[in-house]
Amino acid sequence: MPKIVRPENCQPARTLWFDRKKYVTINFAVQNPKEVQVDIQDTKIILSCKDVDDNIIYNEIEFYDRVLKSDSREKVYDRTINVLIRKRKENVAWPRLQKDPAKPAWLFVDFDNWRDWENEDEEGMAEYEQYIDMINDLKQKGEPPAMDDLDDLSD
Repeated sequence: MPKIVRPENCQPARTLWFDRKKYVTINFAVQNPKEVQVDIQDTKIILSCKDVDDNIIYNEIEFYDRVLKSDSREKVYDRTINVLIRKRKENVAWPRLQKDPAKPAWLFVDFDNWRDWENEDEEGMAEYEQYIDMINDLKQKGEPPAMDDLDDLSD
């Protein structure tokens, strides 16, 4: 793949990201992207494309930690470019996407998809135990009511 050079008169795409155990997901918000080039390296990602108005979009992000570029993927949609980055160190939370602690104005955490996965197994077990307790409570109460009289409600 040819090296992506930062073009003149470019602007960054609004970028949302979230962290998981094995992957980091990055979504570049670009309306009807075309001429999309994504270069995923071990330490950074470079995105270059044009939007619906032929504005030149360019983002370069140096990652918080190293990644496995061979197991990372990108997918272009109508309004976004989705990139799935495989972490080199699984089960290690990234407090930020970038190596640099200074956050650019175009980079945001995707709180709609963010999960505190570090305690995910414990929370899942607690939910399972709560469910089992509920099932056991129902068993102890005996036979459930017949509910034959519910047919009368449809009149």
